[in-house]
Amino acid sequence: MPDRRVVVTRPAADAEVLAHDLTAAGLQPTVLPLIEVGAVDAPQPLDQAWRSMPHYLAAMFVSANAVEHFFSRQPGGIPVFNALSSLSARAWATGPGTVKALLRQGAEVAWMDAPLPAAGRFDSEALWEAVRSRVQPGDRVLIVRGADDSDSVQAHDGRGAGRDWLSEQLTQAGAQVDFVVAYQRRAPAWGPQQLAQARHAATDGSVWLFSSAQALANLRRLLPEQDWSAARAVATHPRIAAALRNAGFGVVCESRPVLAEMVASIESIG
Repeated sequence: MPDRRVVVTRPAADAEVLAHDLTAAGLQPTVLPLIEVGAVDAPQPLDQAWRSMPHYLAAMFVSANAVEHFFSRQPGGIPVFNALSSLSARAWATGPGTVKALLRQGAEVAWMDAPLPAAGRFDSEALWEAVRSRVQPGDRVLIVRGADDSDSVQAHDGRGAGRDWLSEQLTQAGAQVDFVVAYQRRAPAWGPQQLAQARHAATDGSVWLFSSAQALANLRRLLPEQDWSAARAVATHPRIAAALRNAGFGVVCESRPVLAEMVASIESIG
């Protein structure tokens, strides 16, 4: 029988939900969050983004955390992304977790654009295929994102440290792209017990589950001398898988970020 121990590396709140689902699927998860998520120090850019919503074709959310922290500044219950809204802006998402977060905030499927469940991947490239026909020169798109403590541009500027792939496509299509930082990502401060758990999981047959390359980078900083050649992992994107192989993980499998497929990938590692 395949090893059923799984290390869940998502931020704490997300990790607990996923751990519950993995337990229900018969696996044995250990939660070791490798990213801490918190509110930004200066929320004024978020407030300005809400005031500017009438001018946007769409707001693109990079993650469920982006949704939750953006809506934490929603003014007075103003409806958005649903039939009750007087605004025409649509919500864009790259994956099912972000879609679920939007639904929890009152958005409706008819007002969202995201890769279809049957899509081969959930990323910016797949989202662009779904929305590119809607974008016209002069449109404005808001990208709601997180920022790392190490970002070279201050969070209050609302911009990332350079345009990502999707923003480049939008710009080439003649659209104006604005950024707003909705939350801050930080490396966790692990204690001795968590460090010992991670070292053990590097060699005991556990399967590490990664949905972020930043989580891997934080792990390598926490355990800079660790040999990962006996470690096994499942990655939810090819770029994360490549980073894991580069870090020296002995076995790396890829899976879309869908529970049934992640479970199948985990169980496939013998």
